[in-house]
Amino acid sequence: MALPLKELQNLLYRLITAPSGVAEGLAAERALPEGGLAAIVRGDERLSSEERVDIYANMYFYRLLEVLREDYPATARVLGDVNFHNLITGYLLEYRPTEPSVMWAGRHLADFLRDHPLRAEFPFARDLAMLERATIDVFCAADEMPLVLSRMHAIAPERWARVRMRRIAASAILAVEWKVTAVLRAVEENRQWDRPAGEPGRVLVWRRNSRVLYRDLEPGEADALAMLQRTVPFGKVCELLAGGLPEQEAASRISRITAQWLSDGLLTTPQRKAPSHPASETPHRNG
Repeated sequence: MALPLKELQNLLYRLITAPSGVAEGLAAERALPEGGLAAIVRGDERLSSEERVDIYANMYFYRLLEVLREDYPATARVLGDVNFHNLITGYLLEYRPTEPSVMWAGRHLADFLRDHPLRAEFPFARDLAMLERATIDVFCAADEMPLVLSRMHAIAPERWARVRMRRIAASAILAVEWKVTAVLRAVEENRQWDRPAGEPGRVLVWRRNSRVLYRDLEPGEADALAMLQRTVPFGKVCELLAGGLPEQEAASRISRITAQWLSDGLLTTPQRKAPSHPASETPHRNG
């Protein structure tokens, strides 16, 4: 008796993604129809049913390995081919893809590296993978209209403190233990990378137009940008940036950093919703 389509799909998925291969997957199966795998997949003198499914199992793994190598080029280069292959093998056993898009396949790689044996030799690997993942997430984040300097200049200076703003959605702040921005930049520029310094800090990742950028943050700037994850008055941000500095020095620092943010397209303001119109007042063009 033929299996219903859904059961057939689930069976083949289990066999193709079986951690120890199709043979062991078959041995553990309790849902095979009469006649076993041969009743579902036809074999011949060249390849048995099991060998044919094995082809798909290998394709499944190597396609994911290829995708993750593209998503994490710096991590792959730093670890080397063999280490990266073994890392992904273990990762996929623990974190099987659950989404239709392969974009999500590697989202937990930095977490997997947290306690991985490879960190004994590459203690910065987790931070590097986290940075690479952030560039993917930021690239795919929603578009927003950035706040530009000319718009701020159009506001009376005495009102600036009350202007409400926040960081754009296409941005992230990462807490790192190693200076991995230099490693990623070296790989992107096809240069020799050097082992990074162990130095706790925070990294900003953001998208300007269609380009993802990243840089290390100075402490006060990092705290202010973290505050701007939610909408706050500009005056609150200035208080944090001032940080108890003398008035002239604080004003200079606030001016320098906010000018940089505006230039980078990092800030946005709440967008006013268009007013709704009753059905009887629906706007129309004159004919």
